[in-house]
Amino acid sequence: MGKIKITIEDLFNLNGSVIYNPDSYKPLSVVEIDTRKINKPCLFVAIKGEKYDGHNFIQDAIDKGAKALIINRNKLEKFSSLNIPFITVPDTIKAYGELANRWRHKLNAKVVSITGSNGKTTTKEMIATLLEEKFNVVKSEANNNNHIGVPLTIFSADENCEMLILEQGTNHLGEIPYSAKISEPDYAIITNIGDSHLEFLKSREKVFKEKSALFDEAEKRGGIIFINVDDPIINKNKKRYKNIVTYGFKHDAEVKGKILNYDDLGRATIFIQYHERSFDLVLPLSGESNAKNFLAAAAVALKIGLNEDEIINASKKIKPVHGRLEIKEYPKAILVDDTYNASPASVEAAYKFLKKVKRYKNKIMVLGDIFELGKSAPKFHKELANIFSEDKNITVLTIGNLMKYLHRELKKIKIKTIHFDTRDALSLYLKYEDIDNSVILVKGSRGMKMEEFINILEQRFE
Repeated sequence: MGKIKITIEDLFNLNGSVIYNPDSYKPLSVVEIDTRKINKPCLFVAIKGEKYDGHNFIQDAIDKGAKALIINRNKLEKFSSLNIPFITVPDTIKAYGELANRWRHKLNAKVVSITGSNGKTTTKEMIATLLEEKFNVVKSEANNNNHIGVPLTIFSADENCEMLILEQGTNHLGEIPYSAKISEPDYAIITNIGDSHLEFLKSREKVFKEKSALFDEAEKRGGIIFINVDDPIINKNKKRYKNIVTYGFKHDAEVKGKILNYDDLGRATIFIQYHERSFDLVLPLSGESNAKNFLAAAAVALKIGLNEDEIINASKKIKPVHGRLEIKEYPKAILVDDTYNASPASVEAAYKFLKKVKRYKNKIMVLGDIFELGKSAPKFHKELANIFSEDKNITVLTIGNLMKYLHRELKKIKIKTIHFDTRDALSLYLKYEDIDNSVILVKGSRGMKMEEFINILEQRFE
């Protein structure tokens, strides 16, 4: 297969496109939106983002090697004197997505798309690691899971790619339907439906409606849809789809999992049965939530064609995703970095995990506010108290205006808890209080910057 390229026909077919200087256009195999990454001849798409407008870097793009440009139609007058091919479109962001879809169809690769309220990044990493045992894999990197990140990942795949693993996220209504039309997955998976993004999507049913666009696009292609039967909303809607693979721990499923035990760091031994085949393995990651993520990944790998030995061997290569139940062992403590983000469901999963770590009896949870819960945010924070059972060995340290609600409820049920009104006060506590010989887990929404408290603890225990 030859190198994948964007042709003049691809550009003509963009919605509302007009091409200037078309005779000098030669097909290009690189598409860029960031001038800092240009190091070879490319097509540069000028996108206006939150911080920067690519139209302000047109000359820089040309100087670095851009051989053609896509610009917004309303910028034509400013760039009409350019002597290289350039294309005007009504909206460069949408044009970027359209081009990514054309690139996706030029790839000789199957597309696996993952979304969900919790665990999608870890599941994506697990799927990629398993499939790398047998295929040439390209996956979403960093936070490239939105209307810009999904096309960016698609363009990072070339003619050698056999499996393209895409994480697709959402904050607002319409994001998943938009990116799903770009990715057109052959395999689609929703990890779960939780309370994330209720500020924008209002209810779990609307969260499912948003995320199920991934299933709908896979269905149109005759693709395979993976159904988590342990999630009540996903399971309730499974009859809408024809070509499904079910997986789960609690209910009958095509791919059935069972947790046999946990070691003293909370790592599960998991048993998996798929039709007449069965195997077990010890996960290198800790916690029940990671066992659930792995079962989802194993379901995808088994359906795509990996055998038991390939999955067992690949599972040993799985590494924790930074900030997601990432365990750091020290002589006098175990630190669990779960700071990447937070939702009510992931806080519950973190608490369950903490109870399974047997290395130290004393447990400390450092919790910051959970965002994107809308008007019900105080209620959700209050209800977090319901996940805690009476336990003299746990201390819950809270910070943030919303976590005050949890703090008050925990006091009522006699869970040891301290609320800190300032970041400095919590920092001093973590630096100097007697918290040796404990398992300490830190968690909160991104905006709470809980990683700063991880840094303090790391410096203390190193």
